[in-house]
Amino acid sequence: MNTIWSENVQGIMTLYLSRKLRFDDMFFRQYKDIFDIDPDKKLKILEIGCGPGALAEALHRWYPNADIIGIDRDTKFIEFAGRTVKGVTFMEGDATNLPFDDETFDITISNTVQEHIEPSAFWGEQRRVLKPGDKCICLSARKGIRCTAECLKKTEEEETFWKAQPGFEEELERFRVCRYPMTEAEIPASMEKYGFVNVSTGYAVINLTPDNPGNAGQLGEAMIEADRQCALEGIYNAHSVGSEKVIDAINKKYDERLKLYRNGIAQWDTSVSVTMIISGYRK
Repeated sequence: MNTIWSENVQGIMTLYLSRKLRFDDMFFRQYKDIFDIDPDKKLKILEIGCGPGALAEALHRWYPNADIIGIDRDTKFIEFAGRTVKGVTFMEGDATNLPFDDETFDITISNTVQEHIEPSAFWGEQRRVLKPGDKCICLSARKGIRCTAECLKKTEEEETFWKAQPGFEEELERFRVCRYPMTEAEIPASMEKYGFVNVSTGYAVINLTPDNPGNAGQLGEAMIEADRQCALEGIYNAHSVGSEKVIDAINKKYDERLKLYRNGIAQWDTSVSVTMIISGYRK
């Protein structure tokens, strides 16, 4: 049973809720144009490093004729995805040793996985399981914009709590996070190096601003709640005693943010993510 990521790096709800927003149908056109996947074809799609299943869930909505499989090393992610996401097959597995025969899939896709896996294994395994001439799609998070509402600034309780925790960089190293980062130029070059042709790039810009008129009601609240879960799961994953006060402080400030939102008092806090999408075809 492998729960390293879900218990120490990013919690289940942090990943699921944040990705569910980023792959909301309101942003589909951006992904649709770059993915260039035929929605009428009966394709076999593999998502590598699927986490708790939000991208696979979106792919099932967008390409209902496709047979979609999601694979991840983390047991809790796969258990959650299996309970939550319908119409998709989920299984535990290693991206560097995929449990599939050669030339099984029409499309492989991954979201913020490349930077954690040695390149020859990451690209090589996808090339192996893809049919000749078929497509590999790699989504990579780039630097975005983050502006926090005044009422959501770090509380004194949070400052005290985090000062007492191990250094963030030490934790990343311990759990082998982001060992293989690449620039916007290096990722497509790496894809070409390991056997893909007709490589192309595109970008999806996802604006999550609760106070935007188009995000009224439940969608705006979902953005606030996703941030709350991220803050809370960061505390849970620290595995530190005496966290009750900081949890209460976090909930109090997010309750205040929701109150302001529901009363129409705009804060204009925002999270704008920029996702680079690299595609290439197996020779």
